[in-house]
Amino acid sequence: MDTQRSALLIVFLFSLFMLWDGWQRQSQPPVAEAPVAAESQVAQSPGSQAPVPTLSSAAGAADVPPIAAAVAQKAATRVVTDLFAADVSAEGGSLIRLELLKHRAGPDSAGNFVLLDNGTEHLYHAQSGLIGEGLPTHKTTFQLPEGEIRLADGQDKVELRMTAPGPAGVTVTKVLVFRRGSYQIDTVYEIANESGEPVSAHAYFQVLRDGIEISTGTSMLSTFTGPAFYTEEGKYQKVHFDDINKGKAKFVSKATDGWVALVQHYFVTAFVPAPGTEREFFARKVGDNLYTAGVVVPMPVAEPGASSSIDVPLYTGPQIQSSLLALAPGLDRVVDYGWLTIIASPMHWVLEKLHGLVGNWGWAIILLTVLLKALFFPLSAASYRSMAKLRLVTPRMQKIKELHGGDRVRMQQEMMQLYKTEKINPLGGCLPIVIQIPVFIALYWVLLGSVEMRNAPWIGWITDLSVKDPFFVMPVIMGITMFVQTKLNPTPPDPIQAKVMLFLPVVFTGMFLFFPAGLVLYWTVNNILSIAQQWQITRTIEGEKAKTA
Repeated sequence: MDTQRSALLIVFLFSLFMLWDGWQRQSQPPVAEAPVAAESQVAQSPGSQAPVPTLSSAAGAADVPPIAAAVAQKAATRVVTDLFAADVSAEGGSLIRLELLKHRAGPDSAGNFVLLDNGTEHLYHAQSGLIGEGLPTHKTTFQLPEGEIRLADGQDKVELRMTAPGPAGVTVTKVLVFRRGSYQIDTVYEIANESGEPVSAHAYFQVLRDGIEISTGTSMLSTFTGPAFYTEEGKYQKVHFDDINKGKAKFVSKATDGWVALVQHYFVTAFVPAPGTEREFFARKVGDNLYTAGVVVPMPVAEPGASSSIDVPLYTGPQIQSSLLALAPGLDRVVDYGWLTIIASPMHWVLEKLHGLVGNWGWAIILLTVLLKALFFPLSAASYRSMAKLRLVTPRMQKIKELHGGDRVRMQQEMMQLYKTEKINPLGGCLPIVIQIPVFIALYWVLLGSVEMRNAPWIGWITDLSVKDPFFVMPVIMGITMFVQTKLNPTPPDPIQAKVMLFLPVVFTGMFLFFPAGLVLYWTVNNILSIAQQWQITRTIEGEKAKTA
């Protein structure tokens, strides 16, 4: 396969890639164009919900109280740490708003990104409660402390303690523990039993969210938004809102390990019960475009005169892979690189290490490009040698075409004899491109899915490597480098093919106009290194040919 066929191959594969993504977008629920008012999200009646298998004869997912309606929340207490500002409602002690102080809302916005929300943009809460006679649920009113709670300088953590009435002689305390430098919030329930009877309870932890997909404007490709479950038996299982609507949601519902999460682009909210305890997962539609996904776990029995407690960590924040993996096995899988995870994950790890050295993601991408180029240097060198030799015999190939243009079989025989005599591999120009395609797509997913790239600047006008170049400077430079590469390649004997090859840089420039700036940076640097390598090899071979002559 010669050079022009190689270039056409990559265009064809890119087209397939875009068609595949378009099909995926068609199969997903549409993105809402405007926020849905919280008051309009009225829940369906409990009787209309599909039955859910119970964890035990005492309690299970089916016993989790349904959402009566998305009404205005009661009084709330604000907790401010070094990473976020959280609003905790008196109703159920639920987290109803979470503003991330280290993440901007977008490249053109001065405000902070709001993950959990109470209806300003959409409805998204982290809720929990107890299942048992007279015990508080996520609809029970808790007693909150007055005023704002702040993590002071020198403090490692702060606690928000809330109490609610229980059965006679029983006091229930809900405690949220916030730590410095962490997006993990411990959710603790304490039952103090001063009655004469043992208290048996189950705790449930759930995420309530509407089905609106929040558009980040960072990519042409769509990303998953919805519940996800992980167990050792079922591994990572995504559940689309559309499947919940149709009653076709499939996931492992009972296990002794695993977690439940609500995933969206760059961010995640996950409840992670301790391993080794029996649990039941659930996902339901509870209203018009309103869903819950959660887990039910048993609490230790509180004997008369004693107490019991349960602690389930909640992670709500950016998808920082190291933090997620440290919290629970498989939690880093919410950063979904698709079928190229085997390439993308090591690439992200290398990028992190390079960023630790240079302190800038743009320069880290450049260093990664240099490393990849060095890794594939022998393969590229062999390809460029073949192309350089092909360039030298182009006049002879043209002569063969003129002599045997009317006899295709004879012309092909003469061409193959020429390749054999000059020791030219006609497939040599194709291999580097074929190798680069999965690397290119894997890097695309790394830039698309890694929250570290969000709002990450490089130099000057490139203030966000995860979105397109605002002034299209990098795509134009990339197009110029591709044109230079085309001129270094052998000129195709066919005039039409030669024109197609000259037109390809324009096509690629148009494609790259809307690609993330970090990806265009990678391709541009790779082109520059390829030009230098190809020019040097071509000059060497032409010099050797001149000496031989």
